[in-house]
Amino acid sequence: MRPKRGLTGATLGVPLAVTALVIVACTAVGYFYSAHHFDSLLEGARDSARAEAELIRSALEHEMMDNDRTLVGRMVESFGRQPHIERVLILDRRGAPQHVGGPLGAGGGLEMGSPTCQACHQYPPRQRASTRVIEASGGTVLRTVVPIRNAPACHRCHDPAHGINGILILDRDVGPLRASMNRDLGAVVGGTGLLTLLLVGAVAGSVRMVVQRRLRRFETAARLIAAGDLARRVPVTGSDTISWLAAEFNAMADSVTGLAQELRDQRERLETIINSIDDGIAVLDGRRRVIAANDAFLRRLGRSREDVVGCNCGQGGQGLCGVDGCPTQVCLETGERQVRVCERRAADGSVRWEEVHTSPLRDAGGAVPCVVEVWRDISERRVAEARLAESHRLASLGLLASGFSHEMNTPLGTVLMCVEGILREAREAGSRPAAAVLGAVADSAAIAREQVLRCRGVTQNFLRLSRGQPSAGDIVTLASTLEAAVRLVAPTARAAGVTVTVDPVDPGLRVRADEAELQHVFINLLVNGVQACAAGGRVTASVAGGSPLRIRVCDDGCGIPAEQQQRIFEPFFGLRQGGTGLGLFLALNFVRNWRGDIGVVSAPGAGATFEVTLPPLAGAEEPETTA
Repeated sequence: MRPKRGLTGATLGVPLAVTALVIVACTAVGYFYSAHHFDSLLEGARDSARAEAELIRSALEHEMMDNDRTLVGRMVESFGRQPHIERVLILDRRGAPQHVGGPLGAGGGLEMGSPTCQACHQYPPRQRASTRVIEASGGTVLRTVVPIRNAPACHRCHDPAHGINGILILDRDVGPLRASMNRDLGAVVGGTGLLTLLLVGAVAGSVRMVVQRRLRRFETAARLIAAGDLARRVPVTGSDTISWLAAEFNAMADSVTGLAQELRDQRERLETIINSIDDGIAVLDGRRRVIAANDAFLRRLGRSREDVVGCNCGQGGQGLCGVDGCPTQVCLETGERQVRVCERRAADGSVRWEEVHTSPLRDAGGAVPCVVEVWRDISERRVAEARLAESHRLASLGLLASGFSHEMNTPLGTVLMCVEGILREAREAGSRPAAAVLGAVADSAAIAREQVLRCRGVTQNFLRLSRGQPSAGDIVTLASTLEAAVRLVAPTARAAGVTVTVDPVDPGLRVRADEAELQHVFINLLVNGVQACAAGGRVTASVAGGSPLRIRVCDDGCGIPAEQQQRIFEPFFGLRQGGTGLGLFLALNFVRNWRGDIGVVSAPGAGATFEVTLPPLAGAEEPETTA
C-alpha cells in the first residue's frame, strides 16, 4: 500500500526558498532605492526649508523696520506652530535667543560644545552648508540656518560695523518623511513577496500535477522491484527528459534483474554442491554461532536446520562441539588453519572418529569474521590404516625372519663349539693337569655366555619389534640402537652382496623416543638402501651431533627421480615391485611422533641420502648416575 503524501520538500520547500530569495533581493533593491529616494525627498525638503526661512527672514526684516518687536515674536511663534516645523529661533549676533517658536529643548542645547551646534561648527565657515540633517535627542531634524544681515536700513538701530544682526534657525522634523518612506518600502517588499509566493506556488502546483505524478511511477516501480517483482517497469511515454529517464531506469532494472537471477542461480548451485558433499560443513561467526550448514552436518547431529543455525557451537548440546582446544576459537584468535581429531559417541552408542578442519574467511582488511568447519568421519580410515600398518609390520617381520635365523646361527654355532670344547677337555682331564683343564673350560664357558647374551638381546629386539608395543618414550642411545638395526639387516645385506657400515658414533648421543619404533625406522632405511644397490654396493650410516641430531643413511644405488621424492612418503606409493608402499609412511609418522622429521636428497644414478632429525635429550632429562 502506497503511503499518503502531504506537502513534500519538492512542493513546499522549493517555493519557500525561492520566495525567501526573491524577498531578500527585493528588500536589498528597495533599500537602495529608498535610500536614494530619501535623499531626493530630503533635498526637496532642504529647498522648501530654505524658501520658508527666507520668507520668514523677509517678513521679520519688514516688521523690524517698523520696530514692532511684539509682532516679530508673534510671527516667530506662529511659524513654530506649523505641523512640519520643529521650532524657529532668532538669535542675536552673540547667539542669545531673542524669539523662539516651539520648544527650546527640542533640538538640544544651543551651547557651542553641544552635538547639535558642533554638527555645523566642526567645519570651517566656508564649508558650512545652510542646511544639515542633525540627530537630536528628540529625533532627526533638518536644520536651516539663515543669517540676518545688517542692511543699511538697519544702521539706525544697529552698529554699521557689524556684518550681521542675528541668525534665523528653522528646524524641520524629517521623521514623518522617513516613516512614510519606510511604510512605502514595507508595502513594496510585502507585495512583491506575496506575489512571488503566489507565482512560485502556482509553478509548484503545476510541477506537482505534471512532473511529480510521473515521477511517482519511478517510486512505485522501485518499491515493487525491491519487494521481489523483478518484472516491474516504468511506462515510457513521450520524448522528454522524464521519458528518457524512464528508459534508463528500465535498462538499469533489466541489468539488476539479470544479476539478481544469476546470483540466485549461483546460490542454488552452490547449495546443491555443498549439500552433495559427504563431509559436514558449517560456517561460524566471530562468536562461534552457526550461520550456515550443509545437509551432511545436520545429519551428523540428527537435528533440523532451524535448531542448529544461530546456535553457539559450545552450547549446542551433545555432538555439536566435542573437541578439546576448540579449533574454531584458535582459528579466530590466530587466523591460521587448524586440524583436530576427536572421538564422538553417536546416538546409537557407537564410537566414531572425526577429523575437523577449520579455515579462516578473511575480509578486505585481513580480519577473520567467520570460520569454515569441515567434519570428516575417519573411523573406517583409521581401521584400514591400522590393518595396513599391521600388514606392513608382519611383512617386515617376514623379511627379517631369515636375518634373525642367520643372526642366531652365528652365536649358537659359537656356543656349540664352546660346549664341544668343554666336553673334550672333560674327557682328557685324566691325562692333563687339573689347572690347565679348568682354565680351558672357563675360557669356553665365558665365550658361550657372551654368545648366549647376544642371542637374548637379538631375541628381545625382535620380540619388541614384532609386537609393536607403544611406549611413553625411553632414553635411547643412538649408537646401540643403530648397531642393533645393522645387526638385524646384515644377513639381508650379505645375501644381496651389499656392504653395510656404520661410522663411529658418539656413545653420549641420546634421544627420547620409543626404541622399537626407532629401530623400525633405521631398519626400514637400511633395507631400502640395500634393495636400491646392486651387488657390490655400499650402505653407510652415520650420526652427527648438534640440535637437532642428524642420522644419515647413504647408499650408492639407483637413486630416486625428483618428481617422486615428495611422493615416497605417501601411503601405498612404492618404487619396489612387491612392496606395500607403507614403510616410509610409517617411518615418517614414528619420527614425527617424537618431534622429528625425515628428508631425502637424491638423483637418478647417484644414490640417495635419507636424513632423520631428532631433538637431542635435554639436560634436565639426563638420567641420574649412581656412584
